[in-house]
Amino acid sequence: MVDKKNYKVLYDIESPKDIRSFNTKQLKQLCSEIRDYMVDVVSEVGGHFGGGLGTVELTVALHKVFNTPEDSIVWDTGHQAYPHKIITGRRDKLNTIRQFKGLSGFLKRSESEYDDFGAGHATTSISAAVGIAEGAKQLGIDRNVVAVIGDGAMTGGMAYEAMNNAGVLQSNVIVVLNDNQMSIAPNVWQISNYFTEIIAHPEYNKFKGAIWDLTGKLDNFGDRLRKVAGRLNTGIKSVVTPGMLFEALGFRYFGPVNGHNIKKLVELFEHIKPLKGPILVHAYTEKGKGYKPAEDNAPKFHGLGPFDKITGETPKKENAAPSYTEIFGKALLKIAKANSKVVGITAAMPDGTGLKYLQGEFPERFYDVGIAEEHGVTFAAGLATKGIIPVVSIYSTFLQRAFDQISHDVSLQNLHVVFALDRAGLVGADGPTHHGVFDLTFLRMLPNMVIMAPKDEAELRNMLYTATEYKDGPIALRYPRGSALGVKVKDEFDLIPIGKGETLREGKDVAILAVGNMVRFASEAAEKLASQGIFVEVINMRFIKPLDTNLLDKIATKFEKIITIEENSIVGGFGSGVLEYFADKDYKNSILRLGLPDAYVEHGTQDQLYHMLKIDAEGIVENVRELLDEK
Repeated sequence: MVDKKNYKVLYDIESPKDIRSFNTKQLKQLCSEIRDYMVDVVSEVGGHFGGGLGTVELTVALHKVFNTPEDSIVWDTGHQAYPHKIITGRRDKLNTIRQFKGLSGFLKRSESEYDDFGAGHATTSISAAVGIAEGAKQLGIDRNVVAVIGDGAMTGGMAYEAMNNAGVLQSNVIVVLNDNQMSIAPNVWQISNYFTEIIAHPEYNKFKGAIWDLTGKLDNFGDRLRKVAGRLNTGIKSVVTPGMLFEALGFRYFGPVNGHNIKKLVELFEHIKPLKGPILVHAYTEKGKGYKPAEDNAPKFHGLGPFDKITGETPKKENAAPSYTEIFGKALLKIAKANSKVVGITAAMPDGTGLKYLQGEFPERFYDVGIAEEHGVTFAAGLATKGIIPVVSIYSTFLQRAFDQISHDVSLQNLHVVFALDRAGLVGADGPTHHGVFDLTFLRMLPNMVIMAPKDEAELRNMLYTATEYKDGPIALRYPRGSALGVKVKDEFDLIPIGKGETLREGKDVAILAVGNMVRFASEAAEKLASQGIFVEVINMRFIKPLDTNLLDKIATKFEKIITIEENSIVGGFGSGVLEYFADKDYKNSILRLGLPDAYVEHGTQDQLYHMLKIDAEGIVENVRELLDEK
């Protein structure tokens, strides 16, 4: 529990207006207390952690200098914005973050007037900020607009598209580059790597130091030489730092600056506030700053559940089954050992996707493309043209960003690219920006695409093996977030016939056609209904495309009433495919589609959301009884 007595100034802050009269000493105290408060609260409830610890001073300085909410601050991804939430009136609700009916873990316009733009995915802030700045210009409003980007987001091409446009328009926008060398995993931003290499190089610093020491001994003449040397030093930096790139894009470059020096940050923002045109402030920060466990292990503390705030350790679940992610990653490594053409591709998430196992044993067959899903997919297409078998492992929600590339570069050319969609379905606490609930819909429309969903971890392994052995074009498998079911797994793999489902339970009253994670709920519901004298046939369809039409024909002749269930949007998904087939065949069966509504689903635990949407076992029982009770 948070003890208010430990905080001298934090509880005096109800809005950013309250810090605008603070002196440097008070600002430092506030920054320290925000960090302590984040540790106190997030250690109890979990959340995205490391990024926010690194942006405390940036957040405080921006809200002190700029007149928010009249001025706009646009955040990227939202991971960095917990300090922003704390000082914009949501401090006392932080303990509800990412919980059902609580605060969003990201930026949300409906949550606060200080959230100028919703943020869940990366690289969006500069584009949105340019739009806000140009909107103010259209309306004749004098407004400062700041975009805070970083935590790996500069690896995404959309950021550079936006900067190019801002430079052409000469938009009045300030971009703050929060350069912490990280996204979730260590950053793959080559510009930053190059900059760090040059500025840290001993020869560069030896040259710089020698000139400064020499000119310091030459009185007035030395002062004049120092000015020349300063200009020379600036010239060298303009060639070897990102300033050259940013200025080529039309931005005035300021930096690099220490992103944890609150006094210097406030002074800098005060100086650039009246300037017009595109400006970039390059700030170095440390992810996890001020909390040693997070400083030592940034990937772990990017986002996590409750933890011991003294040790940083997270409690281990007793006898918990391994996650689907872990099972996928280890299966892929086993497949790669037997097939030298298999490679893995991730978009900045080697740990989150399970590709760390392949990376550890075959680093030359592992590719981290950064937060650049579009490039990752077309890169995979290029590999496939040479007979390589790329396994593109990306969270379902992030694969949406590469839809054009999946369509034009992979499906159109019918290339053998394997798409492994982690976090498919409802992901829980991260909410609507991260639920993977549209992949069946947008993949199903594409010619040549095969789509599978496993009912458990054994089937996941076999589907992955089947996907790598498939030769006829693109193939995708989607699997949920969280622990697997704990079923027995064979050491060897089995090929699954493409487009073939399986009947798991015979019945006579109603048939349930289920895919993926919903098979377990359908089986549980069938058990409950059997005790009530209702006998349900449960079919694991396995394939969303192509459908097992022979099996559908048999179901159509055996059952009057049929239920489809999927953990995907009800619009255009698996159930829609079944309806389309029945309509084409002129079947007259009564079909009830269960799935996710045509709406964005809020955040909460997965079980809370399943229950709310009536797609858990209890909800299926209720739906079956209502369907059978219809006149």
